[in-house]
Amino acid sequence: MGVYANRLARLWRQFSVVGLLVGTLFFAFSLTPSLVPRPFLVQGLISGLSFTAGYAVGFFGRWLWSYVELPVPGPRVDWVIKILATVICSVVAVTFLWQAGEWQNALRALMEMEEAGGVQPVSVGLMTLVVFVMLLTLARLFKHTFRFLALWLGRYIPQHVSNVVGVLVAAALFWSVIDGVIFSLALRAADNSYQQVDALIEDELTRPTDPLKAGSVDSYVDWRDLGRQGRNFVSSGPRASDLREFFGENTLEPIRIYVGLNAAETAEERADLALRELKRVNAFERSVLLLVTPTGTGWVDPAALNPVEYLHRGDIATVTAQYSYLPSALSLMVEGEYGAEMARALFEKVYGHWSSLPADERPRLYLHGLSLGALNSDRSFDIYDVIQDPFHGALWSGPPFRSETWRKATRERDPGTPAWLPSFRDGDVVRFMNQHQGLDRYDGEWGAFRIAYLQHASDPITFFDPESFYREPEWIREPRGPDVSPDLRWYPIVTMLQLAADMAAGSTPAGYGHTFSASDYIDAWRVLTEPEGWSASDIERLRALFSD
Repeated sequence: MGVYANRLARLWRQFSVVGLLVGTLFFAFSLTPSLVPRPFLVQGLISGLSFTAGYAVGFFGRWLWSYVELPVPGPRVDWVIKILATVICSVVAVTFLWQAGEWQNALRALMEMEEAGGVQPVSVGLMTLVVFVMLLTLARLFKHTFRFLALWLGRYIPQHVSNVVGVLVAAALFWSVIDGVIFSLALRAADNSYQQVDALIEDELTRPTDPLKAGSVDSYVDWRDLGRQGRNFVSSGPRASDLREFFGENTLEPIRIYVGLNAAETAEERADLALRELKRVNAFERSVLLLVTPTGTGWVDPAALNPVEYLHRGDIATVTAQYSYLPSALSLMVEGEYGAEMARALFEKVYGHWSSLPADERPRLYLHGLSLGALNSDRSFDIYDVIQDPFHGALWSGPPFRSETWRKATRERDPGTPAWLPSFRDGDVVRFMNQHQGLDRYDGEWGAFRIAYLQHASDPITFFDPESFYREPEWIREPRGPDVSPDLRWYPIVTMLQLAADMAAGSTPAGYGHTFSASDYIDAWRVLTEPEGWSASDIERLRALFSD
């Protein structure tokens, strides 16, 4: 027993007591609500990261205190302080753990979701421990790397200089390996793997016989090269018969053009295929042309597209091209420019041909994107290249936090308007809406060139902010968005980790988080594109159609 006790004592001495205490507080804070409800696995991961971050803060603080030779309490006082701190941190952790289930269920009730079970304290604790051990091992590997570099450099330069250089070199080495090698290569490798698998997937959809359909015998794009998302895209949506039943008269059938990632090697070639398809089906003769940038997986939200095809009575063509198979949240976090090349190539091809047509003979041109698609759609054009002949507008839903146009409009918003639903220069060009207030809430006229944002205050893709690491985000301050928990609080470091986890925490009902409803899109498209012949009762009938 004495041997095991000594080993346990030595193991305990290897840890920083201050680090463990601060880590326990961070663990408790991680259990508080954030923007969306968290499943068990996500909660365990975020608690582990938070505990590790708190341990690092405590460890560094204690080291810094000793390094600058500040006075320390005597052994007896130090022992009393540690006991009191341990008791306080333990009470806080148990209290927060007990309350965590109620917080999550209150947030679920706010979003009209069913209650879930508790946070499973034992499972969360075990996951926290596993994550902490893994990251601690990585930290100790960094420590050994730094010491090796410092000793080697110490042969040629003064020791204090070698220590500084050793830390910097080790940090640069680890960051380049993690960010530049592991993340980027893993992202590309995963994308390539999904691409190969997608090409082999056989679904129940049959190749269209209509020559106006992408993937048909007459199409420049092979049915198999559309990919799973592309086949679903061109096979779904309202048909002419659906529109005829709704309107009681004959209408055109909407045109949908999709170019899959396997259709060509380069973005330029895929964009050229898309333009050839548009010309083949006479898409430029429709009254509206919609250029959509899909999400990271290549998905186009039917809740966004189906309503606008009804609003324009089928007299509309939509074109999109795939650039990835990966979820948007993953691409956003590790590869900010992912997909921008494809979006730019497609815009340049489509806009180049559109702008060459007589102004009174070409369709109205709009852009659309959801999530990563909104970001890349924003990056697809330079305002100075289109200012002489601008397209008509854009609807970007769930704009990611990286979106520069969104960030500028939010940062420079009109005084007195909240960060989660700002007004920018009285809505002359850029307008914001959510599930409660539409684009027509502005008093002034909307110009010929229009940019519209559809966003939810509870959307972590939009409101994640790296600066929440050290300061409270503006959207947390009162008044808060109606779909944000009143129990949400800002904690340094922890809140940023929570928001990062929220982006992968799972789905929410339509109208909350990163999920948008067809009803909201009806309002957005109606005000943005101003389709003719729609009364208030007609709009309500359209809402009823999509609420079934």
